[in-house]
Amino acid sequence: MTKEFIQIQWTCGNLEEARRISRELIQKKWVACAQIIPWIESIFMWNDQLDIQQESKVIFKTVRSSYEDVKNFILDQALYEVPEILVTPIIDGHQDYLNWVSENVQHH
Repeated sequence: MTKEFIQIQWTCGNLEEARRISRELIQKKWVACAQIIPWIESIFMWNDQLDIQQESKVIFKTVRSSYEDVKNFILDQALYEVPEILVTPIIDGHQDYLNWVSENVQHH
């Protein structure tokens, strides 16, 4: 059976939150890797007002069957009322790396 590999992109309010949730998701074996971009600047409308925030971005490497668990965990643990959680399919990649991802994610 071919596994569907995905990246999950999540944005949160600070580096400590990014690290805490990333560690827990890796320990649960729901994601193989979390890449944290410690500081980004986001500009957006919130409550009809222009908002500019310093945030952290996290990119998780995992398989499609783990997505719901990852999403629900983030929604339960994240501080944001409406956190960004986006999925991008991985259509191809270095097979040894994808094998490593597969070996480090608990399959459902």
